[in-house]
Amino acid sequence: MAEIDHIVIGALTLEDGARYLEETLGVKPVKGGTHPGVGTHNMLLGLGAACYIEIIAPDPGQPEPGHARPFDLDDPSLRNMLEAEPRLIAYVASTPALEPMVARLGPSHTGQIRAMARGDLTWRMAFPPQRQDMDNLIPPLIQWDGERAAKRIKDSGWRLVSLDAEHPDTQALHAALNARGLTEAVKIRHSPQSRLIAHLRHKDGREVTLTSA
Repeated sequence: MAEIDHIVIGALTLEDGARYLEETLGVKPVKGGTHPGVGTHNMLLGLGAACYIEIIAPDPGQPEPGHARPFDLDDPSLRNMLEAEPRLIAYVASTPALEPMVARLGPSHTGQIRAMARGDLTWRMAFPPQRQDMDNLIPPLIQWDGERAAKRIKDSGWRLVSLDAEHPDTQALHAALNARGLTEAVKIRHSPQSRLIAHLRHKDGREVTLTSA
């Protein structure tokens, strides 16, 4: 039903995020683009033909949006954490049937569908309403209308090996991910605090773990 499309690194500026990834993985991300009306822009790092890393930050070239930026980027507690260092904050799952899934789960759980585009890339996304995403452990859903972005991004040699989600209420988290067809894609563990963990491996054998906390 769904699979991991990309993981998201939050940063106060794209320069901070690019420097963090280069220091952590030894590879420079490439330019992405802006998200008009959303108040953000991004850079990208390829993880093969089916996955990538997105660095996302507030876009100083856009006016303040009339709504909160995605992935809790406007949340004061997250901004304080990002002042110390950019970090993994979320992931996005792709589905070939976005409208049926939103209709089945209801927009109160999945959010409204928003159409987006950059050049000849077009896609639609549904972001779970804030405070209903279990600290970004329930991902936004994306459906690419043609070729996926990952196929166009230069391969860094890194791969996403596994993604772990830790939360106090594993039963609720399991139910939410199962409803989206993601129980095989994300390993769920009980923890007093919420945390997302991405395990990456390079083709040369190097391994890196990225965490949200």
